[in-house]
This record gives sequence, structure tokens and C-alpha cells, in this order.
Amino acid sequence: MTRFFLPIPMLLFAFSTYSQELSQVIFTGGATLSSFSFITDQQIIIKISADGKVIEWGTEWEPQRYNYYPGKLLPYMGRVEYYGPEYDSVLRGKIKSIGTCSLAYYGASEMDTKIGKLRSVGRVTLDYYSSYENAAYKGKLQYAGNVSFTYYPSYENEAYTGKLKSVNTTPITYYSTFDDKSIQGKVKSIGSVPYTWYSTNKGSIFQGTPQYTPAAQNINGVVYIVGY
Repeated sequence: MTRFFLPIPMLLFAFSTYSQELSQVIFTGGATLSSFSFITDQQIIIKISADGKVIEWGTEWEPQRYNYYPGKLLPYMGRVEYYGPEYDSVLRGKIKSIGTCSLAYYGASEMDTKIGKLRSVGRVTLDYYSSYENAAYKGKLQYAGNVSFTYYPSYENEAYTGKLKSVNTTPITYYSTFDDKSIQGKVKSIGSVPYTWYSTNKGSIFQGTPQYTPAAQNINGVVYIVGY
């Protein structure tokens, strides 16, 4: 499926690689949290899911290259190591290091909501909501170093139950079930940045597509990428 993004100034992609622990938060379909991205000292971007799995890694695709879209990665051709058969069964086959960045995981003796999930990415320690938390977000990423994440609980509007609610002090809102059906659950705002979408009254060709939706925004030092 082809993904479209609105053009943005190059300035939005200029974030510090050494003072940031979290570099990007990526949404797909205008609504679904796809990944959190961390950048290593070698400029390798590592994408992980909210439930602590490595999704993808590589280097940033240059904007002037053909078929570019924000968040697209070039394959990393360097050294990647995996945990071998000599390790605990929970670790076997998982990625041990990407370049000089080591990856550690929670072992079998940990709480069940953490077993097998990423424990650290380089120097950044990861922690997750426990099994005692609300069902909508138990087991999801709670901390990445000094960055905290909250999610909408199960008693909120069903259009955004379980969705990412905040990254540190940056709030994220979504369109609810009271809005047009074509935009329910889509991102409404990130921080002070609004996201608007064409509704059903614009016809089937445009409904659910961005009316004013920045492809990427650097908000409080984190780049938010909203694809559709």
C-alpha cells in the first residue's frame, strides 16, 4: 500500500543524536502507534514496538532520495549479533547487538508482562506496565530512560482506548466515536499541533485522508511521524 506524506522543512529532522534517548514516535494509518525509535552513537535507528519487540533497524533515508517518506530506513549493513543456544530459551535467537549498541532482555524469572521484552537499548533502560495495571495498557512500554509514556485506559472512549496518551509532558489526543466515522481514532493533536482529516462529506476518494496533517513534527525534542 502506498504511503503519502505532506512535504515538510528539513529543519524538522534535525534533532540531537546525543542528548536524546527517544528520537521518533511513529503512527500508521493516522491512528495506530507503530513504533518508538532510538538512535545509537553510530547513527543507527532502532525501532521497537510498544510491547518491547525490535521491529526494524537501519540508517535514516535521505529526503532527496527517490521514494522517500519520513521514518523510512536504509538497511544497516554492519555487524548484527544474536543470542545463541548457550543462552536461556527466552533469549535464544533474539538480537544481542546492532553495531556497537547492545540489547538486553528480561529473563524467565521476571514478571510475566516483561518476560522476553527489551530491557535496554544501549544505555537506555526500558520498563513496562505490570499485570496489575489497567487492561488497556498492561505490558506496554512505561519508561525509556527518563522518558515516560501513558496510555488511555479501558474506560475512555472506545475510539482511543489503549492508544498512546502522552510522551513525558506532550499530550496526544484522538477523534472519538462522536466524530465522523471516517476519522474516529485518528490523531487529533500532538502537543499544540492540530491534525485534521477529510470526513465522509468529502466523498470516498478523500475521506480519512489528511486535510492538514504535518508528515513530521519535532515537538519537545521528539519527532512525531503520522503516516496514512
